Amino acid sequence: MPRSNHPRRTNGGRPGQKNASGNGTAGNGPAEELDLERARSGFPHRESAPDGEWMVRPITARNAAKIYTCPGCHRPVQPGIAHLVVWQEDSLFGAAAALTDRRHWHSNCWQSRRYKYRR
Repeated sequence: MPRSNHPRRTNGGRPGQKNASGNGTAGNGPAEELDLERARSGFPHRESAPDGEWMVRPITARNAAKIYTCPGCHRPVQPGIAHLVVWQEDSLFGAAAALTDRRHWHSNCWQSRRYKYRR
């Protein structure tokens, strides 16, 4: 006869075993759907240029929802237009300040920008 105070195993796991998410609810609750478009293209990458180190994150047309002003051409980056979010990685004021100073660029404006050399 089984003991009534013994914890039961769920999904073949051991009692008290945690699942991959780190909580003790193995297999309970709905699975969160993964947005594949965002997962494929939303990762920032580092670019080196004569004017510093830059982090560049592509924004897909689907995820572009606001109007921004491109610092390269001073024209608006319209919603629904794929573009880049750029911030300086080697900022003098630290990573948090660099992240708040990020700018939205047209992809072509970023690629054809003129470098401002530091003195």
